[in-house]
Amino acid sequence: MDITPPQGLTAAIAGYMSGFGNGFETEALPGALPIGRNSPQRCAYGLYAEQLSGSPFTAPRASNQRSWLYRIRPTVAHIGRFRKHALPFWVSAPDTVENELPIQPLRWDPIPLPDHALTFLTGMRTITTAGDASSQTGMAAHIALVTESMTDETFWNADAEMLVAPQQGSLRFRTEFGVIDTAPGEIAVIPRGVKFRVEVSGPARAYVCENYGGAFTLPERGPIGANCMANQRDFLSPVASYEDVDAPHRVTVKWGGVFWTTEIGHSPLDVVAWHGNYAPYKYDLTRYSPVGPILFDHADPSIFTCLTAPSETPGTANIDFVLFPERWMVAENTFRPPWYHMNLMSEFMGLIYGQYDAKPQGFVPGGFSLHNCMLPHGPDADAFEKASTAELAPHKLANTMAFMFETRLPQRVTAYAATLPQLQKGYLDCWSGLRKTFDPGRR
Repeated sequence: MDITPPQGLTAAIAGYMSGFGNGFETEALPGALPIGRNSPQRCAYGLYAEQLSGSPFTAPRASNQRSWLYRIRPTVAHIGRFRKHALPFWVSAPDTVENELPIQPLRWDPIPLPDHALTFLTGMRTITTAGDASSQTGMAAHIALVTESMTDETFWNADAEMLVAPQQGSLRFRTEFGVIDTAPGEIAVIPRGVKFRVEVSGPARAYVCENYGGAFTLPERGPIGANCMANQRDFLSPVASYEDVDAPHRVTVKWGGVFWTTEIGHSPLDVVAWHGNYAPYKYDLTRYSPVGPILFDHADPSIFTCLTAPSETPGTANIDFVLFPERWMVAENTFRPPWYHMNLMSEFMGLIYGQYDAKPQGFVPGGFSLHNCMLPHGPDADAFEKASTAELAPHKLANTMAFMFETRLPQRVTAYAATLPQLQKGYLDCWSGLRKTFDPGRR
């Protein structure tokens, strides 16, 4: 990715620190980070100390999230008189605009990248919403179409944490904590309230999950034990990297489902040092170590959970981020693709690259589908026929990466998504070839 840094940007932009939820410390200038205290009477270099809290002050230590930032100006100096700003294609829950789609499984082809300028903000296209952003429950699923870098502009989301999975092209997140580069097959997670802008070196398309609830964390492994699935050491947070730029700058905030903007005279990405456990991070999805049945039967898809955002009900997620990477299929006397089912969770699914084994036709990279709660779904007729008659030799699903944003809440399709020409009108037909094979005289 070749993106020229703006004037005033420090050179330390390539480094990362590893570990999920670690207590990190990093400084772009020597001595900028106070030792043994958070808020000295006078900070080095004339900096301001500021705490960013991602949880209540009294949250238990295991779930308490906060970082101390040492910046050129405090955030109160980064805001002016806000005015409402229209981003009509970015919708928050609850979405009250009606559409005429029936309740049924839905699938879309990829939304083409346009030939006109769209930034990460103006190119956001909401597909589904669930819950209520103001009550901090549920989520929204988006497709980001990005053809232009954000220039002299910064954004923060007060409503939600954002998980971004590039599908085509690369995205650079220049955050107040440092710089994160992502490419297809990686994700970036930007916590609620963290300021950032997104830069591109060419057209890019990404899947985006807006998490209104509690922050993503690693799922418990249960009887799997201490290893496999997603490992803490593979998550990377950026080292400190600041901008000291005095020039006109736009700041946009999403708060209560409404966008607000103001102009200031400097860049707010001015954190010279920071420490804590509340920070953006990236993850290479190919580092996920899947587990599965090695004799017979098909395990529940929960074994593929990479990240989870828990709800107040134990074992029931506000959102699960579930991966289906390349893996070996070895189970004997078993129908190996996902089985037919109805379940409580609502599944927004995307395909980053390759082919998904349960839908070998019609589900292509960049496309997406919605299988809502308590509505039936499963392999199409062709996948069922092949899986039912295949020789069950060890078989590797190679060069594939699919995922789900799965929530306990029903996902409501936006008016925009309901009228997209990419909506596959004949998706239900993929099950029309399922024929009756029942014969009471044959065991």
